[in-house]
Amino acid sequence: MRIRPDVELANSSDAGSVRTENEDYFLYCEPDDDEEFARRGRLMILTDGMGGHNGGAEASRLAAEILRDAFLRGDAPEPRAVLIEGFQRAHAAIRSHAAENDELRGMGTTCCAVILRHGKLYLGHVGDSRIYLLRDGVANQLTEDHTLVARMVRDGLLTPEQASQHEQRNVLTQALGMDSDTVSADFPPDPLDLVPGDIVLMCSDGLHGMVNAREIALTAAGQPLRDACQELVALANARGGPDNITVQMLGIRQVES
Repeated sequence: MRIRPDVELANSSDAGSVRTENEDYFLYCEPDDDEEFARRGRLMILTDGMGGHNGGAEASRLAAEILRDAFLRGDAPEPRAVLIEGFQRAHAAIRSHAAENDELRGMGTTCCAVILRHGKLYLGHVGDSRIYLLRDGVANQLTEDHTLVARMVRDGLLTPEQASQHEQRNVLTQALGMDSDTVSADFPPDPLDLVPGDIVLMCSDGLHGMVNAREIALTAAGQPLRDACQELVALANARGGPDNITVQMLGIRQVES
């Protein structure tokens, strides 16, 4: 896989300290051909599956690979349209696959995906995996968790501190594969402008449930992103690692025109 030198890519994934299987999945791609790269940009994805031993891993892999196919081969003219099409295709495929296999019923996955093209960041998101933009030492969360307790916080029924300890904090309200013909996901209409030094970070709840945004920003500052990813996973594990832990970072060295 080609990675052009204007970015720095790093990632790390671990089953955690409790679970034996890792149902998270991540990928990154950019077209090898320069003309295709100029037309399509680069794609980064992270998914966190649910649905048991087989179902969660299958759902997360399937979603990521379908989104990659939509990115590399789709005809949608704009990055946001590519993400919308890819999420819908992944949602339909997961539901169809589960309906055809009894052992996979109930499977689904969170999904974070970003397309970077011409210095702009386009994103799609469903579930409780997160996307952050790290800039000037601060980790800005770009996504809202689609969980029961996050909705209760938004409705003023819980404080963020109460939500972090709530017994239902991992109950999803939206995910790819949930029982609906169309996926209810977030696709902000306006892209974000990137600047050199920015870091786009995505992670599963196994990380952000154990490590807060300030700690994420501090860990990413002043060291290679590969080391930062490994340090963050180790920190989540040291605090109990009750879930799979995955983090992926893309550092912007130069903004392409």
